[in-house]
Amino acid sequence: MAASNPHSFTAEESLACLKEGNERFVNGLARFPTVQKEVLADLAKGQHPHTTILGCSDSRVPPELVFDASFGELFVIRVAGNVLGPAILGTLQYAGLHLRTPLFVVMGHEGCGAVDAAIGSRFHGVAQQSRIEALLENIGPALDDLDASLPHEALLHAAVEANVRHTVHALLGTGEVQARLAEGEMKLIGAVYDLESGRVRFLD
Repeated sequence: MAASNPHSFTAEESLACLKEGNERFVNGLARFPTVQKEVLADLAKGQHPHTTILGCSDSRVPPELVFDASFGELFVIRVAGNVLGPAILGTLQYAGLHLRTPLFVVMGHEGCGAVDAAIGSRFHGVAQQSRIEALLENIGPALDDLDASLPHEALLHAAVEANVRHTVHALLGTGEVQARLAEGEMKLIGAVYDLESGRVRFLD
């Protein structure tokens, strides 16, 4: 049985929270250097995050810091290349059915090593260890329409965004997402984080 939405955030309000938090982060005005014990005690009773984020495992891209979010605000799933897989899909399904977060974000980042490795595998025949190759297979379809003759930096930039869009498109094809969208209370959006500036660019 799916839980009812336990909080009052809409998808647009959740997105506004992320954008405002990223502005504070970029401008050095983050609010949460510590958290009070009373807050932790309250959160121990249950979680009601307003946003689910599928992001990359890269140590330079922690969503809670990037969006200046405190404990309990974000439900975060991190995997190299922000790719899908059975465990990832199961976790996203849990977020949709039980946590009922109104906003889902797939967030890649500039200079992603997993995407770069997928480019090397696809266009230059670079071999990786077997499990890494299995991960890169999830990124491969996102590269289908890219121009391999682009300079490497431009190709990587295009591939990072294409990979995010590919994952968003795959999620849009699931029955769970279609059902939530039909309810009119949920939003799914892609985003790309810039390592140098700290800025998050949300994709249309």
